Amino acid sequence: MDDGATQEQGLDEDLVRLATAYGVATEYWDWQGAHVTVPRSTVLAVLAALQVDASTPDALAAALTDTELRGWRRPVPPVTVVREAATGATVTTHVPDGWSAELTVWLEEGGRRHLSQVAGSAGPREVDGERLGEAVFALPADLPLGWHELHLASADPAGAQQAREQTGVLVVSPDRLRLPDALAEHRQWGFMTMLFQLRSEDSWAFGDMADLAEVASWSAREHGAGFVLLNPLHAPDPVAPVEASPYLPATRRFVNPLYLRVEDVRETAYLSAADRAVVEWHAEELRELNRDDVLIDRDLVWEAKKAALERVFAVRRSPARQAAFEAFREREGQGLVDWATWCALREFYGVPSPRWPAHASSPTSEAVVQLREELADRVEFHCWLQWLMDIQLGDAQRAAVEAGMGLGIVHDLAVGVHPDGADAWALQDTMARGVSVGAPPDAFNQQGQDWSQPPWRPDALEEAAYAPLRDMLRAVLRHGGGIRIDHIIGLFRLWWIPSGAGPDAGTYVRFDHEAMIGVLALEAHRAGAVVVGEDLGNVEPWVRDYLRERGVLGTSILWFEKDADGTPLKPQKWRELCLATVTTHDLPPTAGYLAGEHIEVRERLGLLTRDPAEERAADTADRAAYLQMLTDLGLLPEQAVERQTVEALHRLLTWTPSLLLGVALPDAVGDRRAINQPGTHLEYPNWRLPLADGAGMPVLLEDLVRSPRAASLGRVLREGV
Repeated sequence: MDDGATQEQGLDEDLVRLATAYGVATEYWDWQGAHVTVPRSTVLAVLAALQVDASTPDALAAALTDTELRGWRRPVPPVTVVREAATGATVTTHVPDGWSAELTVWLEEGGRRHLSQVAGSAGPREVDGERLGEAVFALPADLPLGWHELHLASADPAGAQQAREQTGVLVVSPDRLRLPDALAEHRQWGFMTMLFQLRSEDSWAFGDMADLAEVASWSAREHGAGFVLLNPLHAPDPVAPVEASPYLPATRRFVNPLYLRVEDVRETAYLSAADRAVVEWHAEELRELNRDDVLIDRDLVWEAKKAALERVFAVRRSPARQAAFEAFREREGQGLVDWATWCALREFYGVPSPRWPAHASSPTSEAVVQLREELADRVEFHCWLQWLMDIQLGDAQRAAVEAGMGLGIVHDLAVGVHPDGADAWALQDTMARGVSVGAPPDAFNQQGQDWSQPPWRPDALEEAAYAPLRDMLRAVLRHGGGIRIDHIIGLFRLWWIPSGAGPDAGTYVRFDHEAMIGVLALEAHRAGAVVVGEDLGNVEPWVRDYLRERGVLGTSILWFEKDADGTPLKPQKWRELCLATVTTHDLPPTAGYLAGEHIEVRERLGLLTRDPAEERAADTADRAAYLQMLTDLGLLPEQAVERQTVEALHRLLTWTPSLLLGVALPDAVGDRRAINQPGTHLEYPNWRLPLADGAGMPVLLEDLVRSPRAASLGRVLREGV
């Protein structure tokens, strides 16, 4: 056996110690409970993605030394995250040995608090040719919530050297996120909507902000719905082909202008007759597709909307409107500038950003600054689109609340971004290269998943004081009453897959979950929003307990809720702090699931890892157990038809103590087709199916509000909550 094979078989103690210091797992337990030792090649590749070289004994030794000295090289930590009213919290600082040290908190809302030094400091240490001492300071338990600054002032008592001052960020977050008043008083139900699917007679072959306002108002007025949960509205690449998956965006901070209702932009009213005719021509051409049984064509929609919006952009804005636009740009700051610059450069070069010239590879390069000036009109155009989306999204939230919704819009936050997208370009210093995010094999995706997304680097996020996370959350939470965090386990650990390896050849990388959840809790508290974590899959048991203690709701899907003996979980045993649903976007709508569509599709696409007959038999028995439970509880009449079974399953949700009840909108019209099939790309029309009935015929918003089936299902939920 050669040396490489010998090394691959085992991990030496030093490598395990280094990997552990960077949060890289060297072992884990899979979904079937088996213990797995991570291959050496995977550990080395993941460390390399963190810019840690451990490929040789000398490199490993140097990396361990750097790890030991990392904290000592920081006079004050780049960020410290604590909970409100926390006792015993401290900040460790490092200054030249023998120097005086003073640490002060500069409060976000003004004022300063001087901290007291406490015992417990480590002895002096030689670091990079300088002898350093350690000073530990106690944080008061009565600090207010917020983003504060730590200021460390140190001085040489002998006066031989110049005094120094360094700063860090202090985040004080809620210990437990309080439920919004509407939810604390009464549990809420709502439709879960893939907005692009939901078109109206006035849509441009793609659901938009006006359609969102309408479905929210209708479901609230007619059926007492308290929220509408959307797919992620994150913006994709502005150049065709437009990415179909809302979970693989170019950015998670900014929103998709495809959802704009052009006619609702105020300046549209001031178009010339010729320009108005062009806009109407684009609209009519796309409206004709609303009733056709065709896939959603994002490229076609974007080209039409972009052409129309460019004409509206050329219309002079009133002084008040221009001032509002400028205020928006100032509020969004450099992040908006970088996004719009990336869009302009993407149009200019015509190819993804990894293929741009080297001088354009960074948003801070002199060449990019110059190009931004040369492309100023396009940069402004893309800033303007975001301003319009901000306005229309705010209008939709107001419409929802005014119609009686307790929460209104609940947004969805994707796990990550496209590797060639704007965030990967603008935030490249905080992202890992040479790896992608995914999931290990589990019961429903037995080959594992590779989502082709670059992960955030835990160490780089800390150095950035979690500002990228904060800015993203603020943007998503600005117009809404809640947020669903897709794969919230990613705030604890993520499955990293080295480039070129299969999804099953990765390992977990841990994040500072206390800091990540702390930032999330603070921003959600400020927005008055509820937080729902999608906590499915291979989850460490303690994580769900931790999230519950922090006031973060979980996710419970009926088909996955099992008791210890593997039988369906009785409704009274479900979690209270959760969003309870019958299905999810990675499964067919309920009518399709009852018909075994999820097995048929996976068999046809070669995604099953065991014999199809065995898979089908197991699934049939599983579904039969749930239906038997419905019968035993008196919820399912004899010889029930499909609609009655779907309603019985949702009535079961109302028997649970769960605070949020979600209903997939396709279940209201009998749609059978899954909007997404994990593990596929072009093999299945993911994210391109319009809302349809059981026969596959398109259902528009006007049909939905008149649908007896939708009204009947809505009545089940209204009576149940």
